[in-house]
Amino acid sequence: MRIRAVAAVSGALALTALTALPASAAPAGGTGKPAATAEPVLSEVLVNGGKDIVLGTTAPKTITLSVTASHASGIADGWVLLWHGTDPDEGMDGALVPEGGATCKNTSATTATCTLTLTIDPKVDLRWNKVAGSWHVLAGASAKDGGLTSYDSYTTARVQRLSKLTVNAAPEPVKKGKTITVTGKLSRANWEDHAYHGYTGQPVKLQFRKKNGSTYTTVKTVRTNSTGNLKTTVKAAADGYWRYSFAGTSTTPAVTTAGDFVDVR
Repeated sequence: MRIRAVAAVSGALALTALTALPASAAPAGGTGKPAATAEPVLSEVLVNGGKDIVLGTTAPKTITLSVTASHASGIADGWVLLWHGTDPDEGMDGALVPEGGATCKNTSATTATCTLTLTIDPKVDLRWNKVAGSWHVLAGASAKDGGLTSYDSYTTARVQRLSKLTVNAAPEPVKKGKTITVTGKLSRANWEDHAYHGYTGQPVKLQFRKKNGSTYTTVKTVRTNSTGNLKTTVKAAADGYWRYSFAGTSTTPAVTTAGDFVDVR
């Protein structure tokens, strides 16, 4: 969808939002892809190098945004920002807007890549857990002859709540054939109170690697309880390392613990 207008963004997350865009980035009306002969053509938009954006409770993170565009007259400027919601014309949950303008580097007489820097502070910019997951990526560019194009949702990017995972296998050492109890906890960042809370009801794999082995094998899958804790038992068979591994969800990244060694005698 091509952006229809640049309006004020509603919601506490707005960072003066779309007013950060160049004044020329406010086309009126129209949807669909622009004609290549009249407006710049976007060929690539990258957010954080194509990786998910993962934030904890307090530490800001700085990422790079870029848009590559082409036009017969050359590219004068480009812009990229992230917004969360259903329709930019009807209000958003929030917007993440880069600081300053873009730095554009020509790769030919007609094509340039414009790069911007965005710093996200979870204590300021991510005030609700509900905004974790998919964000729209607004992107556009202007040509040296004045032509421009801008899309309110050219692609999407994921903003996720940082996850943490622990493991402890005991007792150690243990006699062969006896029971090993493997405990742990899966937690994730809460952007509303800036603490880490257990991630409940999630499947987590218990994996084992022999002392001189090179790969881990999944032994069983354990679900976290109402506080995010994990607990299961296995029989001691050989020296080796025990770990938990969480595959992640759309709102929370994957995480795997280091191996906890158990000496079997």
